[in-house]
Amino acid sequence: MDLHERKHPRIKEFDYGAAGAYFVTICTYNRRCILSRVVGQGFTPAENGVEYTTFGKIAEKQLLLLTERYPYLRLDKYAIMPNHIHAILILGDNTAGASPRPTLMDIVCAYKLLTTRECKKNGLLDKLFQTSFYEDIIRGLDDYNEIAKYICENPIRWYYDELYIKE
Repeated sequence: MDLHERKHPRIKEFDYGAAGAYFVTICTYNRRCILSRVVGQGFTPAENGVEYTTFGKIAEKQLLLLTERYPYLRLDKYAIMPNHIHAILILGDNTAGASPRPTLMDIVCAYKLLTTRECKKNGLLDKLFQTSFYEDIIRGLDDYNEIAKYICENPIRWYYDELYIKE
């Protein structure tokens, strides 16, 4: 039996537990639109909104709780779209002394696990998220500003987004 070989897009030499800013995208399993619904078709954030489903509300709550679980973590910008979540996660210095220090992967895996568990308590019958996630290391203020703008404008561009699936 041939097994599909998983791709590992992470930079091998990079310490994903190091202080820094990261852009993370987590997709739902089979890209199902179960987290929210984009309403409006305007050209500004005020004209477009996102209404969360029950699962989307749980996803947001668990995202916000990450900063309590990991005191050196700051959640900056985020968007919970119908079939994916974008977030900027900022890892600070580990003054809490956790050893070994959780990496970005550990944090995202814990988030996915806890969110899935809560969603299953609320009627989810299948997987919530795809196996992996996408991440990008934010390398400076220009990079940060571009990504922050992208996240904030995501609902405006939903119908043109590469992750768009007609609901």
